[in-house]
Amino acid sequence: MPTTTIRLPDELKARVAAAAERAGTSAHGFILEAIAEKTAQAERQDEFDAEAEQRYAKLVRRGETIAWSEMRRYLEARVRGEETEQPAVRKLAR
Repeated sequence: MPTTTIRLPDELKARVAAAAERAGTSAHGFILEAIAEKTAQAERQDEFDAEAEQRYAKLVRRGETIAWSEMRRYLEARVRGEETEQPAVRKLAR
């Protein structure tokens, strides 16, 4: 396993040591877990952004949308258990 050196300010190093002790692990293990969590978070954000871009591209390509006011009214009715018609799909203004 390759080695990476990081320099921590004294205050942060002390906080990491205290947090690791409370978690019942070593400072090294705590730092590895923190890096793994942050990496996973960044990967999830990248996936989310890519999905949003794909959905937006599809919306633009199809040119169809539903007005938020109509969709909100529809969703609120559904939450109340009411039968209601789906909102009308409209073409995007270009």
